[in-house]
Amino acid sequence: MRSAWTGFRSPLAEPIAQYLATKRALGCRFASEERTLRLLDRFLVQQGITTLEAITYECLEQFLVSRPRPVARSYNQLLGVVRRLFDWLVSQDAIGKSLFRAASRRETGRRLPFLFDPPLARRLLESAARLRDNNRSRYRGPTYHAIFAILYGLGLRVGEVSRLQCGDVDLERDLLLIRDSKFGKTRLVPFGPRLAAVLRAYLEGHPHGTRRNVPAAPLFTWNGRQSVHTNSIRNVFRDDLLPQLGLTVPVGTTCPRVHDLRHSFAVGTLLRWYRQGVDPGARLHHLATFLGHVDPNSTAVYLTVTSDLLKEASRRFEAFTAPARLEARP
Repeated sequence: MRSAWTGFRSPLAEPIAQYLATKRALGCRFASEERTLRLLDRFLVQQGITTLEAITYECLEQFLVSRPRPVARSYNQLLGVVRRLFDWLVSQDAIGKSLFRAASRRETGRRLPFLFDPPLARRLLESAARLRDNNRSRYRGPTYHAIFAILYGLGLRVGEVSRLQCGDVDLERDLLLIRDSKFGKTRLVPFGPRLAAVLRAYLEGHPHGTRRNVPAAPLFTWNGRQSVHTNSIRNVFRDDLLPQLGLTVPVGTTCPRVHDLRHSFAVGTLLRWYRQGVDPGARLHHLATFLGHVDPNSTAVYLTVTSDLLKEASRRFEAFTAPARLEARP
């Protein structure tokens, strides 16, 4: 059993606390970063390090070795968290220079996300709606049907859906209030009539529907008090729904994840813009705002090139160059 967290205790205790407070004041959650820095703090205590001066390059190398990361991306994330802490310490004149010499590992080509097109998403939602209740989860099918309809239809993060409260749903104006999301951002997300119908049906049939007039009550819940956990959503997606779909995952593509529904929303939006003759570059900041990104560069990560997108881009390019090609004919 893990011992309860009692706070940072190494010579870096106060600097780490100040570093986290600074980042969170800028709107960063820094939850995973704090977990990594807790590991570093515990390692220093176990090594008997009592002063900042005793923290050496070799000591930090030993910490990295103590947290084996066979995957390059995972190792680079660990390295980056600790390196950014020491870069900040240098900027605050807490230490003279950064102690890091370790280089990032070369990452091989990343796999593409698995994209759900509308027919496949429809099958996913139908499978979710058929989920049976169990001893701990009543109204299971309609609950997961509504959850995955929001994830796919609006491209929300799984944590954003899990944290939704009854007061966040405005069925008069067809809006969701996404509170205190990544980077501390809060935003309004509009939805269409089909999703409105899904939410109305869910709320009207829920056994704890009497609490929907309590704004702080969780929207998705089994007991009326606690929200459906993000891990439960991921586990149902992986263990209960995917096996029913009989998917064939293309070479170079990741196994389907809940987060791929967000990718699918972004790519689907771009594809609709192409087909409607909309300039995607001029509208990318709209999509970034909708997804809750700080800037469009973050949104670009989600825009995976697919065969459909290539066809639409090629068709538009051909239409654009048609006059020039006609003039060039003898």
